[in-house]
Amino acid sequence: MARQHKQNKTGTLRIIGGIWRGRKLSFPEVEGLRPTGDRVRETLFNWLQPVLGGSRCLDCCAGSGALGFEAASRGAAKVSMIEADRAAFNLLSESKTQLKAEQVELFYGRVEDFLSNSKTPFDVVFLDPPYQLDLWTTIAKLLTDKSLLNDGARIYLEYPRRQDQPDLPASWHCLREKQAGDVKYALFEFQSGSAD
Repeated sequence: MARQHKQNKTGTLRIIGGIWRGRKLSFPEVEGLRPTGDRVRETLFNWLQPVLGGSRCLDCCAGSGALGFEAASRGAAKVSMIEADRAAFNLLSESKTQLKAEQVELFYGRVEDFLSNSKTPFDVVFLDPPYQLDLWTTIAKLLTDKSLLNDGARIYLEYPRRQDQPDLPASWHCLREKQAGDVKYALFEFQSGSAD
């Protein structure tokens, strides 16, 4: 068998809070994979702190695992992480094993397929897909149409600063919004009584 070229370089990042604080995660350098930076993550998890303990979380396009493992580290009861890139998925599996992260479940494949077959609603959702796939609106619609958000669920959105906010359901209400460098990020609350 021919030896593969080492084309997949890896980067590392650190979990910044909770039981795994300071532990390193590796991730492959693949197109569209942009780990959420430390400053943004610190802000986001400060926002989420009141609702994170015991919550059920979904990391729609897990990539490096920065958001999903951070949530688990800080007290989420269950974290479902979806990843469609095989190299990224393999490193997520290694990280899960190294951290002994029993509360984390990993799914290899497209997030649209996962959501189409999901039944249990989530309390916290991380929606930070590879920009080139433009999946924000598609995922938001699936989450809402398939009743996969508990009332009061928090949804984190990250998208390019130069882009308009994606088209989102009327039941998603923006709580906070900021920008850092080339990124805009926002936290929404799902209110089931709101008309779509």
